[in-house]
This record gives sequence, C-alpha cells and structure tokens, in this order.
Amino acid sequence: MALVAHIDSGKTTLTESILLKSSYLTTRGTVDTGSTTTDFLPAERERGITIQSASIPVKWKNWTFNLIDTPGHADFGMEVESASRVVDGAVVLIDSVEGVEAQTKGVWRQLDRYGVATRIMFLNKLDRPGASFCASLASLLSHRLHPRPMALVLPIASFDPQHYAQAEPGIQGLVDLVKWEVWKWDEQGTASRHPLPRDDEAFSSLDIISASHPILPLLIPARTQLLENLSMFSEELMEELLSLPSSPTAYLNVDSSNVIRHLRQATIKNEILPVLGGSAMKNIGTDLVMDYVGELLASPLDVAHDPQGPNSPVRLLAWKVAWDKKRGWMTFVRVYSGKLTRHSVVFNTIRNQRERVSKLLLLYASEAEEVDELAFGSVGVILGLKYTRTGDTLVSTGGPASARTVLREITPPAPVIAASIVPQSHSDLEPVQEALEALARTDPSVRVDVQEGQILVHGMGALHLEIVEGRLRDEWNARFEVGRRRVSYREGLGPGAPDPNSHIWQTDAGGKQVEISVTLDIRPLDHAKKGDPIWDGNVVLDENGHPFPAPDTMAGTPQSYIAHGISSALSNSPNSSLAMSHLHIQLKQFSIPPGVAASMLTGATAVIMRNRIRDAGIGPIMEPYVHLKISVTEDSLGKVVKDLTEHGGEVLDLSTGSTIEADGTEEIGGYPDEGVYIPPSILSPSGGAGSPGSSGALRLRRSVHALAPLSKMLDYSNRLRALSGGHGVFETTNAGFREVSDARKLEILKEIGRA
Repeated sequence: MALVAHIDSGKTTLTESILLKSSYLTTRGTVDTGSTTTDFLPAERERGITIQSASIPVKWKNWTFNLIDTPGHADFGMEVESASRVVDGAVVLIDSVEGVEAQTKGVWRQLDRYGVATRIMFLNKLDRPGASFCASLASLLSHRLHPRPMALVLPIASFDPQHYAQAEPGIQGLVDLVKWEVWKWDEQGTASRHPLPRDDEAFSSLDIISASHPILPLLIPARTQLLENLSMFSEELMEELLSLPSSPTAYLNVDSSNVIRHLRQATIKNEILPVLGGSAMKNIGTDLVMDYVGELLASPLDVAHDPQGPNSPVRLLAWKVAWDKKRGWMTFVRVYSGKLTRHSVVFNTIRNQRERVSKLLLLYASEAEEVDELAFGSVGVILGLKYTRTGDTLVSTGGPASARTVLREITPPAPVIAASIVPQSHSDLEPVQEALEALARTDPSVRVDVQEGQILVHGMGALHLEIVEGRLRDEWNARFEVGRRRVSYREGLGPGAPDPNSHIWQTDAGGKQVEISVTLDIRPLDHAKKGDPIWDGNVVLDENGHPFPAPDTMAGTPQSYIAHGISSALSNSPNSSLAMSHLHIQLKQFSIPPGVAASMLTGATAVIMRNRIRDAGIGPIMEPYVHLKISVTEDSLGKVVKDLTEHGGEVLDLSTGSTIEADGTEEIGGYPDEGVYIPPSILSPSGGAGSPGSSGALRLRRSVHALAPLSKMLDYSNRLRALSGGHGVFETTNAGFREVSDARKLEILKEIGRA
C-alpha cells in the first residue's frame, strides 16, 4: 500500500508512527530534526521533504504490508506514478486544516490512472487550531474525490466538555463506529480502549464520556447512519437491518465482524471511501489506520491475477531503479506471478535481454535484509540487473510464450524546465555524461539531450533540477557548472508542403547504393485532441491506425526501428532544435531491399521525418504554462494581481474559496451529500462551521487562481514574498503547453539563438 497526499500533509510522519506502533522502531524520528526512517537522503533531511519513495515491509497483527512512503511535491510526481502502478491499495492523507488541496487531486488522478480501487482517507492533523473533521469530509464531496465517503470514526477533541465551549483545539480520542468502542490517548500517547454499551439507558452512566459531553447525543445517530448508508451496497445487510426491531438502539447490536465484511466488499468495489482521522504526530489514530488497512484494503489475491500454483511462471514489474555506492544497481520489483529465487535467470521482455539475479533483498528504507526468495505479491529488490529500467517486465526464461505478456508500463510525465550542464574540463566530460545516463535510469522524469554541443538536463520543476544537481555531485562526484535555467519549449509542424519524394532515402550499404522507402502521413494534431504522453504530446499510429507503443517495447521488429527513427526526429527539430509536439503521425507503408538490415529503417525514418519537418518550415512555438493558486491577505491582493498580468499571467478567479480545479478547468459542482453522513461542526470546536482554510486568522485571506507562463514564474517565490510582506503562499500545477503569440515566438527564438 502507498501513502499519498499533498505536500506537508504528514505522510512521512504517519509512516514513522506506523513503524513505532508495529515495534519496528523503539523511538520515532521527526521530519523537523531530519531523523525519520524513510527520508534518509541528505537532501531529504536537509529540506524536510520526501524526494524519493521508500518501501518498508510492516508486520501488523496477522498481516504483512509493503508500505511505500511517497513524495507530495509535484516535482517528484514520477515517484508517486511508479508507486501507484504496483500497489493494491492506498491511504490518502488530508491536512484537516486545509482540506482537499491541489496535489491531493493530482495523486488521486494518478491512483485512478493505474486502477488502484481500494483507498482509505485519513484526516490528519486534527490537533491543530482550525482543523475541522466535518469540513474536511465535506471537501471530499465538493472536490469530487468520491461520491460516498463514509466516516468510520468520530473525533473527540477533548474529554472535558468545557474545552468545546472554549473552542480549544486538540484531539484526545476517537469513537470507532464500526467496532463500537472509544479510544483514548493520554499525554504520553498510550492508547486505551473502552467498549460502548449496546443499550440506550447505559449511556447516561458512562465512565469514559461525561453525560454533558456534546458528542454523546451524536453517537447512536452516527452508527445508525453508517449502517443504513452501507446497506445501500449490500442486500444481505439491508435484510438484516429490516429484520431488527424499530427501537433507536437496535442497530447497536449488529455484529461488528459482519459490518466489517460488508465494508470490505464495498471498499474493494470502490463503492465507498472509508474515512478515518487522527494526528500522526501524536500517534493518535495510527492503530485504527493499520487495523482498517488490513481489514478493508485489497490483498494481491483480491485483484486480477494469474492462477497461482507451485510451478507458476515468474512475472515481475520493475517499478523503480536506484543506484547505491556499495550495492550497485538496485531494481525494485513487484512479483505478479510465481516465486523468484536468487541466482535465477529472468528475461526482460522490453529490452529483449537475459538478466541474472545476483541477490534478493527486502529493503527497510536504507537498511536491507537479504532473502532467498520473493513470493507472489511481495515487493523486494534485485541486485545484479544490468539492463532493466523502470516499467520493464521480467519473466521466467523457460516459461510459455503466453507468460511473456508485457505488464502495463509506467509513463513518465513530460519535463517542463531545463538547465545546461557544463563540465569543468574536457576530462570531466565523459564522467558527467556517464553520471547523467545513470541518473536518468534512476529517475525517468529526467531527460538528457545535446543541442548544438550543449548538454541539457530537463526536469519537472526548479526544485527537481536543484535535487538533480545535488545528486550528480554527491552520488556520482561529477564536476560541472550549471548554466541558466530555461523552460523546455516545444515546436509544432509548420505550414509548408512536403517534397513529393520526401519518403525515399538513398544511402550506401555494403558498398552499394540502396533505396529505403518510409511513407508517413504527418499533420498538426487537432486542438481538441490530446497527445500521447509516451510520445511527448504527439500521436503516432501504425499502418492499421493503432497507437505505436514506446520504441523500447518492440525490440527487433521493423516497426521498432521505425519507432526509434520517429522518436529521434521528434526529439530535435531541424528548424529550432526544440522537441516537436502536437503532431499526428501515421505510418502508411515502408519497403526495404532484400538483404539490407532492418536496423537501417531507424536512420531512414529519422532522415525522412527531419526533411519533412524542414520542408514545412518553422511551426508554432509552445511554452509550458502553470496554474497558480495564490493565497494572500486582502491588502496585498491588488499588487499580486497587477504583478501577474505584467508577467503574462491571466487571472481566472478571485475568491475566498476555490472554484477552479487543479488543472485550471472550472469545477462542475461537487457531489451531492445525499446518502453521506457529515457530522456536526461541534466535533471540531476550533474549526468553526467554515470550510478548511477559512477559519480564524485566515478569514481575511483571498485566493487568486491564475494561468501563467512557467518562464515568468521561476522566481515567483521571491516576488510574492516582497509583494505580500512575507504573508503570501502559492502552489502550482502543470497546465501543459500552449501556443505563443508571434511577438513571444520571436523572443523565444532569440533566447535559444535561432533568430
């Protein structure tokens, strides 16, 4: 399972709490002191953020979980992408003060993309001032994360009723509505459990909750609403509830194990979203999270899989590749079939290469335990693989052809910013190139190319490039200087007509002239259509009109050589040296003389495509845009809006609450709250009745939603600090590429030395 969330929602803190509760740790670390288990890179401890996903096997009661802590920052979305591909379930965290945020929706869409159906929502930081359990629950509906969130717990801010009247923040306990018991935590974080009575009369004489406590009248209605809402997805439970007497406490006697069985069925079908709450920093709610992860989330046997037997063929997916100075290349794998043993030989179906397994490890963040085998469903590390990259499928060498099917690959997002890398001397050139090649293998969202003799590194954002620079120096001891950062522009197809003979390439092969023909239909992509992320926003089709897979996935076929040629031509325009985007390319036919190697098709296709692009002339230039959500005080609003417009930005919305989605599209309205139990706001006394982010000192803050070119926003944190007196905060999400005006096009061509 993966822990995913917006940045600073508490994923690493919850991971540390889980490790402490499961007895893996005797004392917990904190993000602030840089002592957490899963944030072990120097850059992670220095900055207090998670940069790479870390996997730890956790034993809890009768279950074993493969826990993956992921980054929250959008610059490291590739780590969430790869983790989402191999998990069967996820715990999504929300900061209860802020509610659903931009990257919450980003990671939610990543889970959707890879079909991770079973999820649990954890409303974290309920101990903070302004935290609101009910408003955070409502934000799941308003932001359209799920139509049926189902609260399994109610928070107890304090066991002293006076604190509710004084709006004191905090969390001291939780009511488990399923198992019908109260959890209470003392000052040392030690939990005690107290069963609740099954009849109405006993409620007036509870030892754990006083008769005047505001939560007391809410307990029975909350339990009743939970069972009634759940019965909408289970006829068996519905019939059981209908057979009960009509007394108010009748639902209290429904067996908890029976309720959990129906909850699990509905969760696995994604009909409901279980919602828990607590404070990971204070270890409050961690026990319930792990209990319900084991009871509700899918196991490897609950998702589609090959029938397993003693001799099932091995099939693995490499979801991450890392470099370690002591151990060498480490390939993180998920076993989808069979049992992998050390010293065995596997076949990489993507690279068409045999690989020998040297050692097998279970990795506990930075600590490793060597094992003899990895069983079906497990996550582990292989040492000794030379060719395997992220997203590759590995299978048994002696298995049937049917077992060599390629598992769904992991698609890296398109980079949006670049910086030049200048080796300090000529002798440093080769080590720098080798370091860059190794780094790109560990992080597929890093792209390296050479334009006019200059090495360019492309990444997902300014912070991403900073981390890349640090890793090159620290892990590979590369000696280089970093040039000025610039965004990664794209070029579209120009208007010129092709040469009639542009589909023919003549060359020498074996001392004689040969003629290779590759006919391609190339045109601009319709504005209404989205490009394929595998092809960097282009659409590439084969002779039958089917999408071409990535070039590396078709090793040895004529189409694979043609695909490599297309990829090479698209990476560098002959007109501007920029990568090409928003092209529609279809292979019509090809011919190659007998006796000529099929590999010649790569060079032929690349030359034919480049000639076609050159004949068309320079096309429209596109630059990456970002959506910004800026939160400022009322007195800074005018200055911030003026600065945005002066830097080419477009203000989409001014509000005290979000009406714009993370991708900039207008929200179509949230899900209705019919059939969803949202408890009264009194449960979170310091949160008030408002939405997250709108209470207390934040009432005078305004949200600005804007669209702006990334090139003008590279130093925005410094500008916003000056404009707002240090009180402004902002977050960005990538908004894709947009065509620029003729004046801006000339500016960009001058910037890259092409005008």
